[in-house]
Amino acid sequence: MITAVCYPEGSIRQIDPEQISEEIKDRDQLVWLDITAPTDGDLAMVQEEFSLHPLAMEDVRERHQRPKLEHYPDHAFIVAYTAERIELDIFIGPTWLITVREKEPLEDPSFMDAARTRFERIRPEHATVGFLLYVILDEVVDGYFSRNDEVEDELEELEDSIFSEEPVDERLVQHDLFDIRRRLITYRRLAMPTRDVLAALLRREVEWIDENAIIHLQDVFDHVLRAIDMVDNHRELMGNAVDAHLAIMSNRMNKVMKRMTSWGAILLGSTLIAGIYGMNFDHMPELKWQFGYVFALAIMLFITVAGYLWFRAKDWL
Repeated sequence: MITAVCYPEGSIRQIDPEQISEEIKDRDQLVWLDITAPTDGDLAMVQEEFSLHPLAMEDVRERHQRPKLEHYPDHAFIVAYTAERIELDIFIGPTWLITVREKEPLEDPSFMDAARTRFERIRPEHATVGFLLYVILDEVVDGYFSRNDEVEDELEELEDSIFSEEPVDERLVQHDLFDIRRRLITYRRLAMPTRDVLAALLRREVEWIDENAIIHLQDVFDHVLRAIDMVDNHRELMGNAVDAHLAIMSNRMNKVMKRMTSWGAILLGSTLIAGIYGMNFDHMPELKWQFGYVFALAIMLFITVAGYLWFRAKDWL
């Protein structure tokens, strides 16, 4: 699906994609072309209308590119990713901008709709490519904060489960910990190259980015640095949670081993006495004793009670 919007000075106008050729000739207005789930025909049309470089179009068709910024004679090409790992391809020209993306999951609100609403609300009187790019990238980076907040809430819940005295499913806790670790690694892989892209934009490597947009992009650059710091902090907290979980599991296992060892030692004395008097030798003085049976049971009971009290005092039981 192709959505084409024209932003003449002080106004907004929806245009037919077939009229793009005429609209981009007017250098006093901004044209934004948003393509969702493009077909081969859509990409071929856009490539012909805007004279997009074949190598950039090859990246768009193959998808799954690393976040990057590439320069071509009459346009620039940016690859970025949302926190939901949706690839966003952006073409930047003198007075036009093209965004290409796959369709978002139905349960997730469209970040591009939010970017469009925000741009049309706060855009300056003379809308520029640089300011539109700022709004889009800012929405992308803001999504990193939302996902980081979700991870932080999940880590807090897991920490409560780990240190809880109530029994928990250890396999489920381990699964959740490693799922968070995998997501944090993914977020960092998305945010780090995005930082490099923003740094290149701030170095004015794209000539159509105006000074006002540079000032706003500095704020986005600061946000992505904060997002990376949050990911690193959460990775450290997650590592501490894993260590704490393993330590608690080891401590619980030690307690179980202590109990088993204690009861084994307690029963050893009674087992030894029963074993001795169960050998049935003919010449055992106690076998003919009237109180031998009661005496043996009394010794067993004494050893058991004494052993239990001793291990209880050592906090092994």
